[in-house]
Amino acid sequence: MTLAQALAARRRQGRAGFVPFLMAGDPSLAHTASLARRLAAAGADILELGVPFSDPVADGPVIQASSQRALRSGATLSKVLAVAARLKKDGFAPPIVLFTYLNPVLALGVERFAGRCRDAGISGVLAVDLPVEEAALLSAPLARRGVEPVLLASPTTSARRLELIGKATGSVLYYVCRRGVTGARRGLPEGLPARLREVRRRSGKPLLVGFGVSGAEQARALAPHADGVVVGSALVELSGKPRACETLSRRIISGLGAGARLKTR
Repeated sequence: MTLAQALAARRRQGRAGFVPFLMAGDPSLAHTASLARRLAAAGADILELGVPFSDPVADGPVIQASSQRALRSGATLSKVLAVAARLKKDGFAPPIVLFTYLNPVLALGVERFAGRCRDAGISGVLAVDLPVEEAALLSAPLARRGVEPVLLASPTTSARRLELIGKATGSVLYYVCRRGVTGARRGLPEGLPARLREVRRRSGKPLLVGFGVSGAEQARALAPHADGVVVGSALVELSGKPRACETLSRRIISGLGAGARLKTR
């Protein structure tokens, strides 16, 4: 099942997809696996699993701090892939998207990385600092092994680049709905629904929407316009409190049920 198919299946059941982000290894890899299972039970449709990196330039202070804690706990790309493999072996149902920077991939070796992703049951890879012009470096080895590349677009992405990204990404496109770095915020950017319609039309792909989504009201506002909503910093802040993390997830999922029909026009 592709990522787009997973999101379409959820939409047929009456809501947009819920995509939680967890930083693997914060505070431990065992804790991450346990929390992932709890979120799957709560209703997560796709899990975005972060690989800690020493210089996470696209991330705000919450995820930067989480990444540093994970590195101190000994998390590495290879160990994160091992966690994903164990989850899948144990019957973890949601597709897993690996969120990483390019340096750890290059250090492991692109071909070896792609093979390890396949073996771990990874469905998609988002290399946050990989531009569309260089996407084939990673997307071709992944595609040969049945793993989707997931590319990013943002409020500053031109119409021409949206078309290029649409061709280069896998079955979905990740739209960063704000300028700047990750981090929970109130409200949503003005004019976002119209922008999402343009991105969908130019790219031709279903949309994951993230950066700043932190509560049920934002989820409710996005539900009619996004195929899946990514929640990162708000969950990472609570990741040491599994019950609170699960409670927030259920509230967001409730909000996502407000848009049974996807508005594409």
